[in-house]
Amino acid sequence: MTDAPLHFYYNPHSRAATVHWMLQELGIPFEMHVLRFDKGEHKTPEFLAINPMGKVPTIKHGDVVVTEGPAICCYLADAFPAAGLAPAIGDPRRGPYLRWLFFSGSCIEPAMSDHALKREPGKSGMLGYGTFEDTMNVAAQAVSGGPYLLGDMFSAADVILGSTLLYGMMFGVIPERPEFAAYAERLKARPALQRAQAKDNAVAASLNA
Repeated sequence: MTDAPLHFYYNPHSRAATVHWMLQELGIPFEMHVLRFDKGEHKTPEFLAINPMGKVPTIKHGDVVVTEGPAICCYLADAFPAAGLAPAIGDPRRGPYLRWLFFSGSCIEPAMSDHALKREPGKSGMLGYGTFEDTMNVAAQAVSGGPYLLGDMFSAADVILGSTLLYGMMFGVIPERPEFAAYAERLKARPALQRAQAKDNAVAASLNA
């Protein structure tokens, strides 16, 4: 299966940038399909046949289609184990890995969105993330042990959670706590992230030309 063609549906102004970073960390060949939002290329019948939500990121690996950033990164880490971006099943780190891999989508992103849009928080027991403050405190504790979420092991969980924190701090919707800032600097030093961001910037410039 690792030899199957990998197609990556992408736009640099989206969460697809996170999966692009993951692909750079894997160091595997892939074909990038840039979908222009301004031309509605993500809503064509051809793409909707692949992802009915009309969203990126989406990957097609052989005949397997995977959508949603955390699911894509989880799939890729397991499909290409030589990169060492996921603890194997049976490894005691597998549980914490999965926890942090999906923490962003289930807790940080909804908490961040509600906070940024100044929505009334409502009863914490009715929200999947509880409170914004609790979510930020837990995330800060998770990245403070370092250098990564699983200690010395960098994983797909860092790609997902790290991307969320980097995005949130860039737009001022996540506080620049010392723990987040130090973690962000460690991530920014990774060559794969630097390659991904350089390509993202180049593609964005071409779309705006």
